[in-house]
Amino acid sequence: MRVLVTGMGGELGTRVAQLLEEREEFTRIAGVDFVPPRRRLHRSTFNRIDPRDRERLVDFVTDLAPQAVAHVGVYEPDARSGPRASAELTEASALAALGAAARTGELERIALRSSIDVYGRGRGHADVPDETIPPEPQTHFGAECLAVEVQAAGLGRRHGVPVAQVRLAPVVGSHVPSPLGRLFRLPVVPVPATDDPPFTMVHPEDAARAIVAALLAGYDGALNVVGTGAASPWQVARLGNRVPFPVTGPGWRVAARVAELAGAPVPNHVIDLLRRGRAADGTRALAELDLPRPRPVQQICSELYEWATVTALRPTRAVA
Repeated sequence: MRVLVTGMGGELGTRVAQLLEEREEFTRIAGVDFVPPRRRLHRSTFNRIDPRDRERLVDFVTDLAPQAVAHVGVYEPDARSGPRASAELTEASALAALGAAARTGELERIALRSSIDVYGRGRGHADVPDETIPPEPQTHFGAECLAVEVQAAGLGRRHGVPVAQVRLAPVVGSHVPSPLGRLFRLPVVPVPATDDPPFTMVHPEDAARAIVAALLAGYDGALNVVGTGAASPWQVARLGNRVPFPVTGPGWRVAARVAELAGAPVPNHVIDLLRRGRAADGTRALAELDLPRPRPVQQICSELYEWATVTALRPTRAVA
């Protein structure tokens, strides 16, 4: 089976490719992204193509004629690129890659990265939505993810192809470019002054394995993939020995600006998470894909603050 991995240059896309390499079903694994992978790949081939270069991307996908697509090319704002560039990359990748793959007539299945941001939060929204809750995003990232879901589902219906919409909690890890992770690493972390809403995260390994499992199963429909348990902004800040800084009302704009100047841009979906929380019911994915129990959120937080110790090597005298 020939498989296309969009967004292969990111941490999640690279890990998806590595997991696909372990499966004999996939005889050819090819990926695209605007930056190269930072991990070693053995059987996969990578093509550095900016998704906004529609002609090159369409030509590449058409020549590959993939039978399966792991569409990880959904770019979170302020993870690897700014909000505007992320939106452009996400839209272009879906339009060109998925559309070209469907037109070849060889496509058999799609598994795409999405986010639990599609559910939205606030008055009238479920606190812990499952897949039966209609999406109603209230952030830019949630709206972008839902747009990709709608487009992919439409392609699936027209071409008779199952589409797995893997709705991930925020993917956070010690080496993952994540706006939420960068924010919590700051010495001073903005937190809600009058509330401490729970939210969930997911480990990058669990996220990658869920995408691969959904692709292998040829699953059709939405699946929430979240870590076990939940945390809150105050808890995470204290776990990392950071100083919580209570914020309310218009103060969030000031806090976001200060965090950006400190090297941690804060897109609106992260502010929404801090103020309102974000959780989802992930039991369907565990049952349908026979996945192991995901890592606890507290473990993900601990790994976020773990940094490898750097040991200076002293030069040794040459031996004659």
